[in-house]
Amino acid sequence: MHLEKRNHFKVGRIFNYKIYYILLIIGNSQIHAQTDKLNQFWNEYDFTKDLSQKWVLQLDAGYVTSSTPENSDIFHNITQFYIRGWAHYYPSERWKVSVFYAYYSNQNVPELNQRKAPEFRTAFQATYNLVKSPQIKVNLRGRIEDRHIENDDHYLEAVERFRLQIKAVCPITTLGMKSKAIYLFASDELFFKTKSLVSGPDLFDRNRASLGIGFAMMENIQIEAAYANEIMPREPTNKMVNAIQLKAIFNNFLPTIIKSFERKKNAVDQGEGNL
Repeated sequence: MHLEKRNHFKVGRIFNYKIYYILLIIGNSQIHAQTDKLNQFWNEYDFTKDLSQKWVLQLDAGYVTSSTPENSDIFHNITQFYIRGWAHYYPSERWKVSVFYAYYSNQNVPELNQRKAPEFRTAFQATYNLVKSPQIKVNLRGRIEDRHIENDDHYLEAVERFRLQIKAVCPITTLGMKSKAIYLFASDELFFKTKSLVSGPDLFDRNRASLGIGFAMMENIQIEAAYANEIMPREPTNKMVNAIQLKAIFNNFLPTIIKSFERKKNAVDQGEGNL
């Protein structure tokens, strides 16, 4: 019980620090540069397959549409397609270690000063369940991305990026993530990157905050809808993205590889799309 209270206190302090840092970024952005605001739609489909209690495979794909400075339609331009293959390993009840390989097709959108730029990305990710209780689940997630993006000279330039996320999930119809449950979730994530010609001179990349609701419609099918806000400090013009997210999650859907298996979900699963 005392451990749970200490964990809640630590989570509160982390949120306070992050909120203070975000306010500083917004304040500095307003003082030193103007801000371009865009509205976007993020759509994703996730398919998973349980191999054992320790291993899960995942395939996901999605696309992004965006408004432009001259057109506020959220579906005005398709800016990106992507597909990713994951492997997840669960060393303990509270830990999940993941790797993925992905291809991103960034489309040519002159209105957004974006040119066509293929990207190949690999990543290592670790997720830790910080708070586990019937009322709330809180996860911490760290990710290191190795990105290879085509630059203006048409060769792939390497960019490293580090991401740190805190995410809370709160069931509102049952005491757990059960079938036909409804749950709320909120997250905040900081992005840092190496400097390069293709990614720019800034070390801090962006902050992404989101708030959403999920529906566990059937035993292995979930739908999530969320609002996300991205703040990207840039020179001379900052960027802000307001996005609507829709995600469909089909757990244990991929064809059987070895034999049919359904793993028991861990505490760390509750804040991560219930994989």
